[in-house]
Amino acid sequence: MNEELKSLARRVCNELLSRGLTLSTAESCTGGLVAAAITSVPGSSAVFNGGIVAYSNDVKQNVLGVPEDILSRYGAVSEQTVRCMVEGVARLTKSDCAVAVSGIAGPGGGTKDKPVGTVWIAVSVRRSVVTKLLQLEDKGREENIRLSAVEILSLLSEELSPN
Repeated sequence: MNEELKSLARRVCNELLSRGLTLSTAESCTGGLVAAAITSVPGSSAVFNGGIVAYSNDVKQNVLGVPEDILSRYGAVSEQTVRCMVEGVARLTKSDCAVAVSGIAGPGGGTKDKPVGTVWIAVSVRRSVVTKLLQLEDKGREENIRLSAVEILSLLSEELSPN
């Protein structure tokens, strides 16, 4: 894990702690990297409730509660799916805040409509959900995963910051 990711995780943990909030994660293409970054921070147990790596559609549907019609109509890599994922993990873990991600890290799996590097992220702070589409320049699977995790923690940090 690189320093940028560790630094963002520390910032997010500090923001959560100072506001008395908890966090959970629902990750697909990042495979738990966001949860790993958060839990690498000493004292993160005060703010981190848990995470679910929902790599298959079956887990997205049966654990996180993503409706089958959302998955069949829009696909796993969609705004609708990550919105359901973030709401589901927040509900399951009783967390104040949650993040979700689903995307195509590569090298395969991309299509004309959803090329490698297409990633949807969602952040929920006290049930207010913000989503964002990432169109990453494909720099390889590991970099796509790292960049996705950085974007998730950056968006969460923005949403937690006082306006």
